[in-house]
Amino acid sequence: MGATTVTSWGSSDAEPNAPIDRRTKRDKPQKWGNPFTYFVALLFIGVCIAPVLYIVLGGFRTNSQFTTSPAALPRPWVLSNYTDVLTSNIFWGEFANSTIVALVSTVGIVVLGLMVSFVIARYDFKLKGAMYSLFAAGLMFPMVIAITPLYIVIKNIGLVDNLFGIIVPQIAFGLPTTVIILVPFLRAIPNEIEEAAAIDGASRLGFFFRMVIPLSLPGVVTVGVLAFIGSWNNYVLPLYILNSEAYYTLPLGVQAFSSQYSSDTAKVLAFTSLAMLPALIFFSIFEKKIVGGLTGAVKG
Repeated sequence: MGATTVTSWGSSDAEPNAPIDRRTKRDKPQKWGNPFTYFVALLFIGVCIAPVLYIVLGGFRTNSQFTTSPAALPRPWVLSNYTDVLTSNIFWGEFANSTIVALVSTVGIVVLGLMVSFVIARYDFKLKGAMYSLFAAGLMFPMVIAITPLYIVIKNIGLVDNLFGIIVPQIAFGLPTTVIILVPFLRAIPNEIEEAAAIDGASRLGFFFRMVIPLSLPGVVTVGVLAFIGSWNNYVLPLYILNSEAYYTLPLGVQAFSSQYSSDTAKVLAFTSLAMLPALIFFSIFEKKIVGGLTGAVKG
């Protein structure tokens, strides 16, 4: 009986001394996808990057080069277009205006949006669903549609030709996106954490500042970056509100500069490149945080 047991064990398929394949899915080589998919992706990337490269490289050319070969690389490379723009007071004045508007708008959107989202996500009250639906409906009404009545309101309160005439509407129109993104983050915070904080003696404000803000930081960074970039690139609202060139922001300054130097294409492209460069750098730095924040909002 014992011999039979040994024989049957030794003849089984699973031998004890056989090498075990411990490779996981990550160790296996990944297969390439459909080549057509990569082609379409590269095509879209090229469509997005090509205009930006053309503008940046165009600032290193001369007007005669545009006449002889509009699509060629700079030969020779000319730095005077960029240096002329960087040494002009007009550019830095508009840069300062854009920075003030973008920073104040971003702080207002993030602070007010975080407060509203905290109340909607963590407390039960009448018309809670209606309030959330109101912010969700705000996504369907862009600023361009409401620009005429918005101008009338701003004119009545005396904010025409004033930077606050841009900041206040941008905060109002930026809140819907902020609330929609932050509410899932705040809802995902376990109630046990709030109960433990209350047992330790933390007030509601203490729980908000010590626990809610750190735990929802990915969402806060996401809405902050989106608010900053949207404010920096806003063109329609400054076009309606600002009349004095001293208050021009960079998007409006690009239009005024291109009209003033319409015959100097290379310098206009240099001015445009420098105007869009801060937003590109800012977005590139926080790109991963934006993706992570939006992913967390969807999961929540």
